[in-house]
Amino acid sequence: MRYRDGIFLSMLLGSFGLANGQTSGIDQTLPSVTVRGSTPERFSAGQKTQRIDSLTLEQFRFQTLTDVLTYTTPVAFKVYGPGQLATASFRGTSANHTAVLWNGININQPTLGQTDFSTLPIAGFEQLSVQYGSSASCIGSDAVGGSILLQANPKWQQPGFSVSVGQQLGSFRNSGTQAGVRFVSPTNKSWQIAGKTFLYRNRLPNNFPYRERGNYFVEQSTTRQEGFIQDLYFRNQRNQQLSVNTWLTDNDLIVSPFDTTVRERTRMQSYRFLATYETPKWTARLGLIRDVIDYAKGNFKTPSHSETDRLVSRIEREFTKTYRLGKASLRVGGEWSHYWTRVDGYGGTTIQEDRADFFALFRYQMSRLSLSANLRQAFVTRFDPPITPSLGAEYIFVQRGKNTLTAKASAGRSYRVPTLNERYWKELGNPNLKPENGFNLETGLLTKWSPNERWQVSSEATVFRNRIDDWSYWNPDYGYRVENLQLVVSRGLEWTVTLNYSTPTWQSGLTLGYALTRSSQERVYNVYAQDIVGKQLVFVPKHSGRLTAFVARRNTRLTVQTQANSRQYTTFDNIQFLRGFVLTNIMLETTAKFGPVQTRIQGQINNVFDTVYLNVKRNAMPGRSYSVQVVCNLTSNKI
Repeated sequence: MRYRDGIFLSMLLGSFGLANGQTSGIDQTLPSVTVRGSTPERFSAGQKTQRIDSLTLEQFRFQTLTDVLTYTTPVAFKVYGPGQLATASFRGTSANHTAVLWNGININQPTLGQTDFSTLPIAGFEQLSVQYGSSASCIGSDAVGGSILLQANPKWQQPGFSVSVGQQLGSFRNSGTQAGVRFVSPTNKSWQIAGKTFLYRNRLPNNFPYRERGNYFVEQSTTRQEGFIQDLYFRNQRNQQLSVNTWLTDNDLIVSPFDTTVRERTRMQSYRFLATYETPKWTARLGLIRDVIDYAKGNFKTPSHSETDRLVSRIEREFTKTYRLGKASLRVGGEWSHYWTRVDGYGGTTIQEDRADFFALFRYQMSRLSLSANLRQAFVTRFDPPITPSLGAEYIFVQRGKNTLTAKASAGRSYRVPTLNERYWKELGNPNLKPENGFNLETGLLTKWSPNERWQVSSEATVFRNRIDDWSYWNPDYGYRVENLQLVVSRGLEWTVTLNYSTPTWQSGLTLGYALTRSSQERVYNVYAQDIVGKQLVFVPKHSGRLTAFVARRNTRLTVQTQANSRQYTTFDNIQFLRGFVLTNIMLETTAKFGPVQTRIQGQINNVFDTVYLNVKRNAMPGRSYSVQVVCNLTSNKI
């Protein structure tokens, strides 16, 4: 399937939906909109969950998931360079221990077991949530350290039609272009239809005016990124909803493009199609995902090729009952996926695999107490994943008006099915690997305080411990063959406080965050392992912090964002390391209306103090840079 073919198919689906979306002529008022909360969030009482607000997503509109999470969460990222590979590390775990869900399905690449966050632009979704710790009972494999939840949502209560066009220009001749159309039909018919069509294109030639910074080499790279999004939603008066979501991405990265000997090219294409049918009780999903990776070094004419197809299906049913003390919800279901993968590194054979999950999720909600108890059993071809239960509780100790104090605690087991590369790569892969298994504990306090109408204060503190056994390791003692050798224990503390002050004219706010993460290998599996037991894992900063402050007057807003990381070790014995650093960005934005067109203008200065810091390849990252973006929105209440 070619990229253009995918766009054509999506537009054909959209045309079919519009042609068949005519109402029957019966003037029946639709019921109030049901908020369909994400299943992992609803059934994870006691776990820390953070939702990124829509204003922050709009500020990062032309940037990637890496950028927004770096400045709003304690998640650590391994960044290989500007526009290059970026992977996430939750609470001292690895990139393979992070699940990424798009509209409820895991989009991690099965060959790699991870997601390149530099290929996921913020424009691809409307809602972003971050779930910390193990969520395997709700999500399945990969949700060991944490999960990223991406959701596309229609705005049913805002009927109308809007057109959006945006352009960003930045330093080093970098640029981005976006264009989209959204619509929501009126609510006074038996059927209501909503949709979004969105295209984006980013060009990052990275024409740096220098070859080194602070005596460190600045690696040249170019990135071309394109994407197409098509979302369609149909809802009737019985609150039944049909959703059709399409997300096509094409990311082309060339490192050292002017050196024909060492240059590297990685082209990653993803085609994601999902259909979801929801009623107040039932949810059914059917999806198809294709991931294509072409990699070449030196000679680009004969790249190494891999492609993986996934057919995903999921059905679930929810039962609810109200008792005198509270409301109970039980959600049971199953998921089945079939994989086809063809990778040059596997010897030219097609690998097929089936995966199935059965789960039961329970939540009991009382006025002050929330309880959850979940259970999942997975079945994988030639594997026997462990059963994964979890328990969680939240209790509001203090509730006086807007002032609350809540205690939270959760415990859960997790697992990770080894990647296809780990099992089937020629000579190095090990088909006899066991699934990794972990056990996560966390507890915390959440408080909200509002002394008057102008001030709002909230704070959250969480302590955690995550033990992961049978951690897969490419063992250099045996020619880098993959083995289940390591036992990793991660423990730490996360703390956040937010202060907001508002008047009819002015608004201001401050958010401070700090994370202490101690993650180490604790098993002696050979004579050399004695030197690394108890040492901090590589590329996991022990201390990290962030600060965001803003002040706004009417439609103008000034934001300052700062992140700080302690040293990151690059060797298992902790002898070599990357120095810690502090980065600060400044954003100034305003909104003006010119006739029917609302225009948002934002200027941004990145790395304000021109800090010299290094990526995981020990190359210097860019210095101070600038960007300007303009977004024009034409909105009509009629359709």
